[in-house]
Amino acid sequence: MPSPRRPLEAGGTWERVRWWYESVLGWPTVPGAPVRLRAGVRFDVLDVPAEAGHAALERLGPTRRPGPAPRRPCFPVAVRGERMLLLVAAGGAEEMPGLLEWLEWGSLPLDLTAIGAGGLMEAPLAPEPGSTGLPPRPPGRDGLQGAAVWLRAPEPGCEVEASLPTLSAMGGTGTAPDLARLVRTLATQCHRVRLSLPQPSSPFVARVG
Repeated sequence: MPSPRRPLEAGGTWERVRWWYESVLGWPTVPGAPVRLRAGVRFDVLDVPAEAGHAALERLGPTRRPGPAPRRPCFPVAVRGERMLLLVAAGGAEEMPGLLEWLEWGSLPLDLTAIGAGGLMEAPLAPEPGSTGLPPRPPGRDGLQGAAVWLRAPEPGCEVEASLPTLSAMGGTGTAPDLARLVRTLATQCHRVRLSLPQPSSPFVARVG
């Protein structure tokens, strides 16, 4: 007979997650489990299908410059099931409607959601103590199956704002990626994913005879 699941394990995990975000990164959270991060304070979030997000990141290419030149930091990206969460500069969500119109994507339905001030993002698990790599995938026995995990984790000791895609990067200055280029690429891939989905059959039936 299997031993009963210990509910405190999951609670302890989430308390460590909360401590890591608040004390190590300085990111505000809200009470409850799973831990959720406040958007619009240190960052905003773009929520897209994971398939579209992966394709977009491949097309955008690496964001770390090789050689002795200063590194361009990778902006944090998380995955949660079939969704990808990309962190962008705070205020980016408010710019999205106008930005999509400017990029001529405003009239098309896109599975692209912007989360800004007042919104919440589920916090991916934090790295294990002493670990320098990505955090582990959530163990099913702890009741955390399906939780978000980092694809590109934020770097402790670094100001996340310097790495986030922003409209101010359009002039080519600074180290942050260009938000307009990111959104254009994401919109293109979201549209391609939508076109690849089975289309509903027509409600009209042709008469025979």
